[in-house]
Amino acid sequence: CVVSKLLYGLFSACMNKTERRRLDGFQARCLRQILGIPSAYYSRVSNQKVLEEAPCPDLPPETRDAMCAVAVQAAMAVQYVGAGTVEFLLDKSGDFYFLEMNTRLQVEHPITEMITGIDLVQAQLRIAGGEALWFTQEDVKANGHAIECRVYAEDPEQNWAPSPGRITGYREPGGPWVRVDTGVYPGAEVPLFYDPMVAKLVVWGTSRGEAIRRLGRALIEYRVRGIATNIAFFRKVLADPDFINGQYHTGFLSPARMEKWAKEDMEAAFIGELTGGAGPLELEEVAAVAAALAAFERDSALQRTSSEAGTSNPWRWSLR
Repeated sequence: CVVSKLLYGLFSACMNKTERRRLDGFQARCLRQILGIPSAYYSRVSNQKVLEEAPCPDLPPETRDAMCAVAVQAAMAVQYVGAGTVEFLLDKSGDFYFLEMNTRLQVEHPITEMITGIDLVQAQLRIAGGEALWFTQEDVKANGHAIECRVYAEDPEQNWAPSPGRITGYREPGGPWVRVDTGVYPGAEVPLFYDPMVAKLVVWGTSRGEAIRRLGRALIEYRVRGIATNIAFFRKVLADPDFINGQYHTGFLSPARMEKWAKEDMEAAFIGELTGGAGPLELEEVAAVAAALAAFERDSALQRTSSEAGTSNPWRWSLR
């Protein structure tokens, strides 16, 4: 028979504008054939997650292991085969409670892929095709830290109002360990009738601090024009001391905190700290000047080479 194995445990601490007592949500993904790693997510007013990270910054290892064991038991109890997600709630005393099991991978599966190096979608398809997994629990090692931001066509300043329309400009961030899962492009239409997600921005770092800094740089580079998005909102999250210290829960996105961010101009503080005082537009101008100088130096070098070669250059003769 197929042995049920826990693929990973995903700790989740929700940002939720309606929850009043501390409850942290946890998830443990199963492959029904191993692994165990925690992470965290935030959700906004409609309880939809907006940010996830792995591993969890403050989940005790013994609690994580207990959750993973329960997730495995749940999958085995129903003889489940395939990819699945078991969700829990954790109170501030450290007790956790079963919430539900989703018979699929969640949107935030990339953060686990980033810290384990395992393609979870491929694993899911192999299991569905009757193949055995190519790794065991002992092969699964958590390496570094990953954070995911769900970029939505919503306006956090207007109570998360949807912002459907045509994307008139689109530029993704790049660089090592920056991943963008998306299907949009300049000219794409964001409809009113479906999920408002535009993209998933995922970064990895050797530590949580490095991942936060890399995510901050990526958020400054990310450009979506024509519609409102929550990109600027994430910059404020990254500047919040409680987030930096890993202290958050389902009541994180309270009206009081959002108002505090607006008064203190958290986005400007974040950008200033990350860039040494230069704003995102200033950085774009610096990059444009650097590109122009590089092009000038390249063209000048080509002209010097051509001049030194003189009329004896066979390429010049062939063009006459």
